[in-house]
Amino acid sequence: MKFSCVKAALACVTSLGLSLWACVAWSAQEIRIGAAHFPPYVVHPEQNVDNGLLAQLAAALNGAQDDYHFVLIPTSLPRRYQDFEQGRVDMALFENPDWGWQGIAHEAVDLGLEDAEVFVTLKGDHEQDYFDDLNGKRLALFSGYHYAFAGFDANPQYLLRRFSATLTYSHDSNLMMVLRQRADIALVTRSYLHDFLARNPELAEKLLVSRRIDQHYHHYALVRPGAPITGHAFQALLQRLRADGQLSALFSPYEVAVLPSEEQQMMARTKPIAH
Repeated sequence: MKFSCVKAALACVTSLGLSLWACVAWSAQEIRIGAAHFPPYVVHPEQNVDNGLLAQLAAALNGAQDDYHFVLIPTSLPRRYQDFEQGRVDMALFENPDWGWQGIAHEAVDLGLEDAEVFVTLKGDHEQDYFDDLNGKRLALFSGYHYAFAGFDANPQYLLRRFSATLTYSHDSNLMMVLRQRADIALVTRSYLHDFLARNPELAEKLLVSRRIDQHYHHYALVRPGAPITGHAFQALLQRLRADGQLSALFSPYEVAVLPSEEQQMMARTKPIAH
């Protein structure tokens, strides 16, 4: 009889624990983030959505709180706008409002992260002034990207006609085209170039990287109207990761600048000068 009572009590406690766990899991709002191929932030999400810095950021966000659960939804560069408008995803990260989002309702959240697009060519006899004029040079570009030198026009026909561009879906391919002299200049993100040279250190001495910046990537999160999270709430979560050093740990190794928060900038401006 005593054994039966103990057994029943244990079953009750176990059931209660499972119920509480289910309640906590159920209460977390799922936030769907669109994941389009944009290395090193997202790398071939159709093969493995967990590759890249976006997946690491989502894991850090999930580990920092219990109110939201961030999941990645594979999409593509052209399709991401439709997925966002139709509510298939709630957020788009590492974006810029000028990259084709002008006619789509969203709330922009400054991530406080900055990358850059640079020009790369074979060293040879070239100097930095080689990058000053792109006319007559064969360019290797990433299909779907919005480049400042092209007026942020990502139309493939325009890029082919105006700049004799070769469009691919691989930064590696574009850099190899330069190394094999099939293209004169490739444009790559500074973060990706850092990763590429870390994997291929013997190629560093063969490539000349421009001091000229095509554009600075000041990254934003775009939040869909009606999403389960607001821009203000997401900004607060980011601030937690910035304050405890997790953002720097994630992005600094890729030479992505982690900018100080507005509060930190204000403190720096108002800090009294020591005499």
